[in-house]
Amino acid sequence: MSASIHRLPAPFDHAPIEIVGRRQPWGLLALLGVAFVLLPLLGGDYWLNAILIPFLVLSLAGLGLNLLTGYTGQTSVGSAGFMAVGAFATYGFLLRVPGLPLPLALVAGGLFAAAVGFVVGIPSSRIKGFYLMVTTLAAQFFLEWVFVKFPWFYNHASSGTISAPRLELFGQPLGSAEGRYLLTLGTVLVLTWVAVNLVRSQIGRNWMAIRDMDTAAAVIGIPVERYRRLAFAVSAFYLGIAGALWAFAYLGTASAGSFDINRSFQILFIIIIGGMGSIAGSFIGAAFISLLPIFLSHGGQLVFGGSLDAGQVQNLQKVIFGVLIIVFLIREPEGLVRLLGNLRARLAVWPLRF
Repeated sequence: MSASIHRLPAPFDHAPIEIVGRRQPWGLLALLGVAFVLLPLLGGDYWLNAILIPFLVLSLAGLGLNLLTGYTGQTSVGSAGFMAVGAFATYGFLLRVPGLPLPLALVAGGLFAAAVGFVVGIPSSRIKGFYLMVTTLAAQFFLEWVFVKFPWFYNHASSGTISAPRLELFGQPLGSAEGRYLLTLGTVLVLTWVAVNLVRSQIGRNWMAIRDMDTAAAVIGIPVERYRRLAFAVSAFYLGIAGALWAFAYLGTASAGSFDINRSFQILFIIIIGGMGSIAGSFIGAAFISLLPIFLSHGGQLVFGGSLDAGQVQNLQKVIFGVLIIVFLIREPEGLVRLLGNLRARLAVWPLRF
C-alpha cells in the first residue's frame, strides 16, 4: 500500500490504529523549523504565553491519556490528579535537591507520578469500565485533598501554592516567554517521539490487543494485568510532566485547585474530540480546545457587535463541548482526526471525485 498512514478497524469505540510508514521528511523538517525558529521570533509574548504553551502542554496531557484510554481501553477521569503529582513532585525536587538540572527534575517528577499511577492502576486487574472510572475519580479527589491537607508539599506557604523556581537549562535562564516555549516544545517533541515508537513496539501492540479483546489477549499469552498497570504508569508519567510544565512554564504558580476535576474532563474532551487511539488526535483536540475561546471572543465581536465577557465565553464553551461530544460519540467516534483524514482523501482525487 502506497499511503503513508494506514488505518485498521478497532472494536473499541472504533478508535483508529495508526501505523506510520516511511515518508519524505521535508514536511516534518519544515514544521519543526517553523516551530523552533519562526514562532519564537514572530509570535510575541501573548501568543507564546496564552496560546502556544498551553496548547503544547494540553497536547502532552492528551497524549498521556490517549495511551491509557485510546490505546489500552482503560477509562480514567483522574488525569489532573496525576498532573498535580508531577507538578508538586518536580517542585519538591527543585526545592530540596540543590543543583538538580531541570530535565532531571522533570523526569523525577514524572517517575513519581508514574509510581502513583501504577498504584492507582492496580484495581484494573479486577475491574474495568464504569467501576474503573469511579476508582480513578476517587483517586482524583484523594490527590487533591492530599496536596491541600499537608503543607509540606507546598513548602508551608501561606497561600497554599507552589511558585516556579528559577528555571535554567545548561546554565541558560528560561524566564522569558521564548525560553519557556522552547522548553515546552522540546519536551513535547521528545515525549511524542517516544510515544510514536512505543505504540509501534511490542508493548503498544499488546496494549491494543488488550483494548480490542482482553480475553483473547490473555489466551494468546499476553499478561493482561501487567500491561494494564504499565499503561497506567506510562500515562501518569506523561501527565506528571505535563503538570509540571503547566505549573512552571505556563502558570508560573499553581495550587491543588489548578488540577481539579474540570481539568481532567478537559483532557478527556481533548481525546474524544481529537480522536482516541491517535497520537495526532491529541494535538488536534488540544488545538481545538485552545483556539475555541479566541474564536468565540472574536466571533462575538462580529455577531453581537461587541466582545463577549469571560463568563459568556465559558458558558458557550460548555455548550459547544457538550454538543460536539454527543455528535462525535454517535456519528464519528474517531474524532476530528478521521474527519480530516477523509477530507484529505477526497482532496487527493479532486476534481474527479469529491
